[in-house]
This record gives sequence, C-alpha cells and structure tokens, in this order.
Amino acid sequence: MNEQSAEPHKAPEPPEVQPPARPREPVFNLPPALFFSLCLLGVIYAVQELLLSDDALNWLFFTFGFVPARYVIPLSQQGPELFWTPVTYSLLHGSVQHILFNAFWLMAFGAPVVRRIGTLRFVLFWVFSAVASAALHAVLNWGDVSLLIGASGVISGLMGAACRFAFPAERRPMAPAHFNPRLSIVEALKSRTVIIFMLLWLVGNALIAVGIPLVGDSDQAIAWDAHIGGFVFGFLLFSLFDRAPRPPVMEPDGTEKDMLQS
Repeated sequence: MNEQSAEPHKAPEPPEVQPPARPREPVFNLPPALFFSLCLLGVIYAVQELLLSDDALNWLFFTFGFVPARYVIPLSQQGPELFWTPVTYSLLHGSVQHILFNAFWLMAFGAPVVRRIGTLRFVLFWVFSAVASAALHAVLNWGDVSLLIGASGVISGLMGAACRFAFPAERRPMAPAHFNPRLSIVEALKSRTVIIFMLLWLVGNALIAVGIPLVGDSDQAIAWDAHIGGFVFGFLLFSLFDRAPRPPVMEPDGTEKDMLQS
C-alpha cells in the first residue's frame, strides 16, 4: 500500500488589526469665547485704523478710553463716559505691535482660564479685572489726563488667575491644566513654580516702570500699574469665579489620545 503524505490543513490567519486612527487636532484649539474675544479686538482695531478719520479716532479714544481726570471733574461738567470707560478701554489698542503682543498672551493664559470657568464667568472676569486695573491706575495717577487703552490689565488678571491652578503643587500625570485643583493663596505662594513665575512677571513690569519696554516702541508709555492691578485681582479673587473642574474623560485601555497643554 502506497502511503501519500498530505500537508495539514492551515487555519486562516486573522486579519491584521489596525490601530485606531488618532483624531486630528486643529492647529489653534481655542475655546469659542476666547476666539470671539480675539476677533472682536481685531475687528475694532481694523475699523479704527482703516475706516476712521483722525477726528473720529480721537472721538473713539475719548469716548471709550479710560482717563483718570474724569473722576475729579464734577458730573455736571462731563458726559456719562466715566461709567463704561473702565471696561471699554480694554477693547482698544494703539498699534499693531500692541494688539499682537496682547493677543499672544491672551491665547496663552486665556485658554486654560476659559476652559475652567466657562464663557459667562470669563466675560464677568474680563469686566471686573478691567475695572480693577483701571482703578489702581486712577489711584496712582489721580487727576491725570493721560489715556489708558489696551487689554494688558485683563491679561495680567488671567495670569494671576492661572497661578491658582495652572501650576500644580505636586507632579501629576499629564493632563490639561484646567483640570488641576485650585490652590489656596497660601499654597500658591509656597509653590516654587508660582513664585518663579511671579518674580519674572514683576521684573518685567519693573523694567517697564523704569522705561525699558519688553516689546514695542520705547516712546510709547506703558501702564505698568494697570498690569499690577489686574494681576493682584486675578490672583486674590479668582476663587469667586472658579468652578469645580469636571474630571477628564478616561480613554479605554489600549488607546492613545493626543493631548494639548493649555
């Protein structure tokens, strides 16, 4: 009897499992409220530079810019501008360098704050930090006729607010900054990272105070005192605007997700 050898039956190989596709993140991943704020600042500046005459521009600055002298003049001798200018001055800018510099820092520190506190609280924070910045500027320049414009005071307030949560007191797994727990004032002042950031910020404003600008035209005065007013407001009173952060959504085991740090 002849024996024939036959190859054993091979089981079909399982199809190769492809790893899940990673979602593409946009280059500029900004919260809608912050994106709208940047657009609003840009549109206002474009209008004042491209459409307004010199007389109209002077009217715009007088009507919506902050002037400390308004608060030493009797109400019967002036209009109602003193009621809205402590906020509206933060929407005006004097040069391309001014608005670009502010836009950069607004994106850097505004994004984590907006993601943490939401749109409505962000608007309220903008209003009150602008008022706080203007108030300290008015106290230190009482009766002065100089014009204050720009969002730098508000941005300084956002920097002060970020010191309360964006720099955690201890090392944690990589996660977006707005999920960090809020530090108390004492805890923040014990954080080496917060202290270093605050010292660098103070040095920068000290240089501005003695006439050494960090960017832009040295002939254009910078209201360093408004910066301090905003920063102190944001650092001390951020808890009034804060809300408990929602825990991050955990990804299933075996999957990876790109993470963008604010």
